[in-house]
Amino acid sequence: MKPKLKHRWSLQQNFLMGLTFGHWMQVLAENRFRISPAYLHRAAAITLVSPLNSLNAFIERKRYGAAIDAVEITQPPVFILGHWRSGTTHLHDLMAQDDVLFHAPNTFQVTNPLTFLTTESTVSKLFAWMIPAKRPMDNMPMSFQSPQEDEFAPLIMSQRSAYLAVSFPQTGQHYEDELTFRDVAPDKVAAWKSAFVTFCKKLTLNDPRALLLKSPPHTARIKTILQMFPDARFVHIHRDPYRVFQSQRHFFDTATWFMYMQRPNLDEIDEGILQRHEIMYDAYFEDLALLLKNRICEVTFDALETDPIAQLSKIYDHLGLAGFDAYRPKVQAHLNSIAGYKKNSFTPLDDATKAVVADRWSRSFDVWGYPK
Repeated sequence: MKPKLKHRWSLQQNFLMGLTFGHWMQVLAENRFRISPAYLHRAAAITLVSPLNSLNAFIERKRYGAAIDAVEITQPPVFILGHWRSGTTHLHDLMAQDDVLFHAPNTFQVTNPLTFLTTESTVSKLFAWMIPAKRPMDNMPMSFQSPQEDEFAPLIMSQRSAYLAVSFPQTGQHYEDELTFRDVAPDKVAAWKSAFVTFCKKLTLNDPRALLLKSPPHTARIKTILQMFPDARFVHIHRDPYRVFQSQRHFFDTATWFMYMQRPNLDEIDEGILQRHEIMYDAYFEDLALLLKNRICEVTFDALETDPIAQLSKIYDHLGLAGFDAYRPKVQAHLNSIAGYKKNSFTPLDDATKAVVADRWSRSFDVWGYPK
């Protein structure tokens, strides 16, 4: 069953709110200034906030620019990979409990990457009401302080990301190649890489811990990541493909309604889900050859859910991460705190849809041993 046509009037979770005025005008120009009437209020809000972002970004660059440029990232970052709705957020939250080893960017930082050094201490308190207490697609807790995927940061800083194709479904097809950056103009790839490195330097400016980064699109960018961080380590999590497809459908029927700037064509949702998975894992399996075996650890969502301590221990051992014994009671306390969490339940897929998923994603079923 495909998503129903509906619109969200709330400004919550709109990641474009962190754009400067100039960058917002660039995004609008790239999309021919086409905003659907249902989302004009959202465009107006971004337009009103963007000049303040420009001012704060200017102040931040003047205040911290030289120090940021001088930062050296000496601790190899750890990247959590996996398709959307495969358990990447849960794994990110668990590993982020190791506050001795890791520094994970939070929601405020990734949505305000140009200004957070200047504004976070004040603005994150004043506008905490803009963040819902739970994520709309899975009811997981959320706040400005929650560990968050970093894709939004280089998007805001460079205006490059496949996520812009979701926000602009009518005119944003040119962003889709930015999932892998395989066939993207060199200057655009360079802009994204520069933004990403700068964001990582800003995170490291006052915190030397290793960065713990999570973004599903990184699954398709191992080659690009290694060009920036040759010593990076990776954890890949996968899940039953049928469950992933169901959950992605639910995601597009919940969270994406807060992201749209143009009216989507609901008949294209399923095909988009199928294509993104194929493109992502074509790149992933090609790039795996670039990694030594001790630089990437693979886990399953089911195993992580069944015995999280054992799977986390496996990750630490495989990647040579130190301090698991000190980390273990912290992550156990976190697990105890979320013991009552209930996952979404979905109507089983019909046979025709299952056949399409099994055919289109056959490699994922076969390589990871999931029954078709």
